[in-house]
Amino acid sequence: MEFSKWFVRLNWIALVLIFLVVIAGSLVRITGSGMGCPDWPKCFGEWVPPTTDANLPDNYKEIYSEKRAKKLEKFTRFLSAIGMKETAEALKNDPTILIEQDFNAGKTWTEYGNRLVGFLSGNALLIAFVWIIARYREHRKLLIVATINLIILIVQAWFGSIVVASNLVPWTITAHLFLALVIIGLQLYVLRMISPSQKTNLILPKTSIYLIWIVFLITFYQMFLGTQVREEIDELIKYGYTQSEWITQIGLPFYIHRSFSWLVLILMIYLFYKNEKQDKFKPIRWLFGLLILELISGVSLAHLNMPGMVRTVHLLFASAIFGILVMLLFRARNAKIQIG
Repeated sequence: MEFSKWFVRLNWIALVLIFLVVIAGSLVRITGSGMGCPDWPKCFGEWVPPTTDANLPDNYKEIYSEKRAKKLEKFTRFLSAIGMKETAEALKNDPTILIEQDFNAGKTWTEYGNRLVGFLSGNALLIAFVWIIARYREHRKLLIVATINLIILIVQAWFGSIVVASNLVPWTITAHLFLALVIIGLQLYVLRMISPSQKTNLILPKTSIYLIWIVFLITFYQMFLGTQVREEIDELIKYGYTQSEWITQIGLPFYIHRSFSWLVLILMIYLFYKNEKQDKFKPIRWLFGLLILELISGVSLAHLNMPGMVRTVHLLFASAIFGILVMLLFRARNAKIQIG
């Protein structure tokens, strides 16, 4: 089936916007702007947030804390219903969750920017979905994948409100990242089906396919482990720990994260060597180059007091590596397996 060039372009644009959401989310995190908008989907009750607190009522903190309390109560009931009673009780009994921050225009607009990019990516996927219904609904697999991705995006948007309602409880941020990666993976699968550049299979040696799978699984785990390490560092900073004390306090998770990074590098060097010797596929070259940049940014984080922009770049490289790995797995899945 031939697909419109504009339809293909729209789906590539949607993918770029999804990655921008991940970057925007990182900027929100490093600037401490996650609670810049205390409500959702509006921000301080407006579609365009205020620039000063002059028009906010004197008791705005109490107002939004009460609203979040109602939403949090519904969420904890949901958690209890699905068997997560301990997590629900922990949320109910955490006195810090409903503490509101003072109005800060910079943080408010940073969070608003994050929501705006999310709105654009969501609408891009929605338009693509309507396009499929209108012109390509006979392509059942494409319709199913696009439908699932749209549903997950809606869940992701709803869960974003829960992240706000819970005052950025760490595990909710990790779950939010997981949903974002699932959306990226599904969008890449859509592109695999419609984009001419992604339809060709990569004929790779059997060992190379195994290596890609291993690197993918480690990278997937690394992204969540890195998020947890970052969450622990945030807590240590709150309690006044210095950078020299972070590693000691975090312990094993940090060492696993660091060790797995070097393991991935060793595997990628071998994969890159095999690729240059036989196939010279560009995606593997890109993957190797991004991994080097990712490791450089990771070393910078460990030794340069976690500079904010480096954290964002670190997550960007990790997300791009994840995307290329998924793309490689889709394209190599049906490739003719060679011995080597």
